[in-house]
Amino acid sequence: TKYLLSPTVRKAVRAYKSYDFFKHDNEEAMKIRKQCALVALQDVKAYLNDEGGQIAVFDATNTTRERRELILNFANDNAYKVFFVESLCDDPDVIAENIMEVKVSSPDYPESGSDSVMEDFLKRIECYKVTYQPLDPDDHDKNLSLIQVINVGRRFLVNRVQDYIQSKIVYYLMNIHVHSHSIYICRHGESLHNVEGLLGGDSELSERGKQFAAALRGFIEEHKLSDLKVWTSQLRRTIQTAEELGVHYEQWKILNEIDAGVCEEMSYKMIEEKYPKEFVMRDQNKYLYRYPGGESYQDLVQRLEPVIMELERQGNVLVICHQAVMRCLLAYFLDKGADDLPYLKCPLHTVLKLTPVAYGCNVDKFDLGVEAVNTHRDRPLTKGRTDGMPPPFLRRNSFTPLSSQDQIKRPRLYSVGSQFNARTSHAPVLPSMHFSEAPEGVDSPQIKVSVNTEE
Repeated sequence: TKYLLSPTVRKAVRAYKSYDFFKHDNEEAMKIRKQCALVALQDVKAYLNDEGGQIAVFDATNTTRERRELILNFANDNAYKVFFVESLCDDPDVIAENIMEVKVSSPDYPESGSDSVMEDFLKRIECYKVTYQPLDPDDHDKNLSLIQVINVGRRFLVNRVQDYIQSKIVYYLMNIHVHSHSIYICRHGESLHNVEGLLGGDSELSERGKQFAAALRGFIEEHKLSDLKVWTSQLRRTIQTAEELGVHYEQWKILNEIDAGVCEEMSYKMIEEKYPKEFVMRDQNKYLYRYPGGESYQDLVQRLEPVIMELERQGNVLVICHQAVMRCLLAYFLDKGADDLPYLKCPLHTVLKLTPVAYGCNVDKFDLGVEAVNTHRDRPLTKGRTDGMPPPFLRRNSFTPLSSQDQIKRPRLYSVGSQFNARTSHAPVLPSMHFSEAPEGVDSPQIKVSVNTEE
């Protein structure tokens, strides 16, 4: 998925430095805006045709039928599908809150104070009202695929959803909310298997792990996180960590650690000795590699989608999870790619506070001062060869017993002999993984077109 247009327009907007750029009678600005749109559409074409893209987000106001017709004609000429997203808001309080929380940190206003941003953006909205033609799903636009998001998610109107990808976009938009909240993420306290250097399993906390659990309780009390929801996996080491907090917590099976299959409760050295080819294959592509009878990071990303959706909806949450799970959650909120995701550093006994903001996510790191083993394995400088070996992501699932009956067994994505779509490794960000892995029969690239109050 790639976002197009806004960066191009912002360069032009800065030359005006005010709402004047958006006046309908500003002929020079109107020409610039249209030219920016045409340039961005060519970028869309290059991305979808030449760069292996699946979805291009044409991020602009598109508030007139003329502009939307331009986009539809472009899509028709290139055999693209179009899905419109229109944001409607008539609540003054919601508008003001949105401006303060979103627009103040927008690249449109890099050096402006909150008062001047509020004044300028309200004037920009008035400029749009003059020419605004809303989508009309009952008549003029009844044949278009679209969703109208009304007053920041209070209501939705969905029209002619035609395929899997569009349904996933609707699902995502109906779950995200614009509200201020923080997400605290940490791993369980150090476990006995961590000390022994073993993967997975369902071991209990070490003595230092118990000390971390006590320190975590002090952290919550110190920061006065009284309204905090606490989520854990269904493995003992996360549950024991949460028990020490003295608060209600919820167990999520899908937060369980990545399933290492036949390599569960083995060390890396043991794997290298017993399964040398598997050891090399994992280093070749750690994101796509699937353990025999287990999971890949790609599988884990898809497994975690419900958790991601709930984190978008909830207030303040503490997620006590595992190294691979924490990496996937961080990759989503910090917009990390498939190559980097499996190597994100998630040390034991450290809490990360993620605060989603417009155009990014703020990260605060808290080391709770309890020593622990280092379980991080760096990216290999060189990758070994496995000549003649099948790709690990084409492996059939086995019926290998799980180390914990609470773990999740994921269905495999591809059968041996089926064609693998190499583009699935481009986007590990949820829910974009589902966008890039449309089921058979959904092959046309898509353009998601926003209809907003700014361009």
